[in-house]
Amino acid sequence: MEILTATENDAEAIASLVNSGYRGEYSRQGWTSEVDLLGGSRIDAHELRLVMQREATVVLKGVEEGKIIACVELATHQSKLYLGMLTVEPTLQAKGIGKQMLAAADKMSRAQGCKSIYMTVISDRVELIAWYGRNGFVPTGEERPFENTNPVFGLPKKPLKFIVLEKLL
Repeated sequence: MEILTATENDAEAIASLVNSGYRGEYSRQGWTSEVDLLGGSRIDAHELRLVMQREATVVLKGVEEGKIIACVELATHQSKLYLGMLTVEPTLQAKGIGKQMLAAADKMSRAQGCKSIYMTVISDRVELIAWYGRNGFVPTGEERPFENTNPVFGLPKKPLKFIVLEKLL
């Protein structure tokens, strides 16, 4: 797999990948599905383009045989790197692709002189939190409310909250 910087021209394909990994019945083919927690989409191409336009933000794409099979959003905030939207095509999950994307995030973080990588994860995602734990991320103790009312990002099917995970470098 080749890991490259995504461009706005990749927004449609990446939005489709992210939605396939988190929402809808197809997402159940992998282990990252949020279909029982949230309805609707995870992101659309327009919102993804806005993410890509943010200062100090880059979206990486994992490409194999010309197809985008993984992605991750990385945004530098002072001495920390925010990691979000890590997605691997559901039928290719559990094959080390997510770890390759994390390694690319580590490399970028170190190159920018960041002291840590952090993320928010829905607290109900126990298996995901455990996976990140096996990859060096620990809960900080900080919780954040899930205050999403924009259907572009999905609507909660029950009350949700985020926890913050961090990996020190």
